[in-house]
Order: sequence, then C-alpha cells, then structure tokens
Amino acid sequence: MGFPTVTAPDAEAAAAARTRQNLLTKPAGALGRLEDLSVWVASCQGQCPPRQFERVRIVVFAGDHGVTRARVSAYPPEVTAQMVANIESGGAAINALAAVGDAGVRVVDMAVNNETNAASAVYKVRRGSGDIAREDALSTEQTLAAVEAGRRIADEEVDGGADLLIPGDMGIGNTTVATTLVASLTGAEPVAAVGHGTGIDDAGWARKTAAVRDALFRSRSQRSDPLGLLRCCGGADLAALAGFCAQAAVRRTPVLLDGLASTAAALVAEQLAPGARAWWQAGHRSPEPAHALACTALGLEPILDLRMRLGEGSGAAVALPVLRAAVATLASMATFSEAGVSGPADQAGQ
Repeated sequence: MGFPTVTAPDAEAAAAARTRQNLLTKPAGALGRLEDLSVWVASCQGQCPPRQFERVRIVVFAGDHGVTRARVSAYPPEVTAQMVANIESGGAAINALAAVGDAGVRVVDMAVNNETNAASAVYKVRRGSGDIAREDALSTEQTLAAVEAGRRIADEEVDGGADLLIPGDMGIGNTTVATTLVASLTGAEPVAAVGHGTGIDDAGWARKTAAVRDALFRSRSQRSDPLGLLRCCGGADLAALAGFCAQAAVRRTPVLLDGLASTAAALVAEQLAPGARAWWQAGHRSPEPAHALACTALGLEPILDLRMRLGEGSGAAVALPVLRAAVATLASMATFSEAGVSGPADQAGQ
C-alpha cells in the first residue's frame, strides 16, 4: 500500500503570515505561541490572513484489544462498546468539549468486540484485535483494510468540507498497544515508555510493562515496516488512525492530534507518508511517558498541558479554541498603519 507524495504546506503563505504578525498592533512576538500557530494555519490554508475554521470534525476510532486479558487496564473490556454508545448519544466528555469549540463528532467502530449493524460499524474489520503479547493483532488483509478505512474516512470528511480534523480514540487497552508502537519506533525501553493509563496501580503497571516487553520482542523484525508493525502489535483502530492522519496530509488538511493513541498512530503515519508531520499539531501533552516520546520524535510541541489522559480527542478539543484564537488574531487585528498607532521606535536613532 502506497500513499501519494505529501506536499509541504505553503511556504509563501507562511512568510506572508510572519510579515503580517510583525505589522500588527503589538510588540513582535508578544502573542507567543499563538503567532507560530497562526503562521502554521496560514501555511496549511495557503493564504494570509487565514480564514477561521468552518467545519472541524472529530473522528473517534474505537476498538477492543486482546491484551486486556493480561489485566493492563483499570476498566473491563465491555466499557469500549458502552462508551461508543455514550458518544453516539452525546453523553461523553468529547461531546461536551466539541461543543465548546464548535466541532462535530463522529465515532467509527473498527474492532469493538460486539455484534452491531450500526452505521458506525460500516468499516469494522473484526471483533477485537489480537493479544499483541502473544499473537498478531491483525492479519495482513485486516491491516490493509483498516488503514484503507482510515484513508477513506479522511477523504469523506475532507470532501464533506472539513477544514480541520481531530483524530480521537476509544478502546480499553489501547494505551498498551500505542505504547508498544511508540517504544518500537523510538527504541525506548518499556519501563521508560509505560504509564498508568486509566489509573492502574503498580501491579497493573508491572503487568502492562511485561505485555509491552513481550509485544516488542514479538515485533522486533517489523520495526522498519509500518504495515508489519501495525499487523503485529497494533490494532484495527490504531491502523485506521494511521491511515486517517496520513491521508489528511495527502489532502492538505491540518490535523490537531490528541493524546497517546492518536500520536502513536501519527508516528506510524509519518512512516507511511513521509512529510505528513508538517500538517499536524499536538493539541496537548498527556501524562503518559510514551506520548512525550512520540511528540519528540515527530518534532511537535503540545499546545496545552492540563494533565489530561482521557483520550476520545478530548485534549485536542480543549486546544481547539486556542487554535481558533491564533487564527483570529492574525486575521482580525489591525496593523500599526491601519490603526494609526506608532510602530516600534527606531533603535538606531535613539
């Protein structure tokens, strides 16, 4: 499976945005990170000033994982299906937070361990992914189908008018899988990458670390093959997330990443579609150690650090108003000349 070449965001628009930032009625750099974010949005849109986002879409990819049998989570596996229903009915955190940033929410069942004919399951490839500590997560055919599903979903959203995408996740045990992907691609030791996920105790952390260690050993020959890595120690939800992030970049659509699961998938997506990282920002910093490793590997600086560790796209949803604020300042502020405000004093003439 090959992705088309990813083209970089518009450098001329970025340069124009930097120039405009220096003409606005404020000291240069006074808006800090907002200025950098506004330049990024302008480059992604290919225009300066940038336009405010009109259709932000949060897509939550859901799936169960066989590794939960090793008691790596504080919650039972049936919570995945229950939370998918909760998101669909509008009762989850992501629904509440999406409303704050004026974003739509879609949930996609890639591998939830239940039988359903719901519209969210149209791309479902199996009921639960395999236990990565003992067996492959997916077959080769299932891996390809899941990545392709992510690509198609990105296309559907962009074709539907989405101008910013937020990938979310829902799946008990998915931090174990995501941590394995990150540790494999960064060379980190399990003890340096494994966190406490949903709130497991020290014994649970030890079980989780052992599962990651075993999965890394099983997948050691796949480290240079992103599809092989997803097959061996990923899952249908993570594979779809990777395809989604990569295809968004192909379609020149900016992405606001969430926490560990989406960023781990993005790390794989960068292998599938080199250069895709230029189209992404990290919405927030998760307390999970593997998330920091993945952000560093991708060269991404998280916008927020609120100790959030929920998933669902929630951290990125909270960062969305900050990104909107960055756009608003560059697009709506007056320049010194427009406002009749004196610019910086000529240092040489003082």
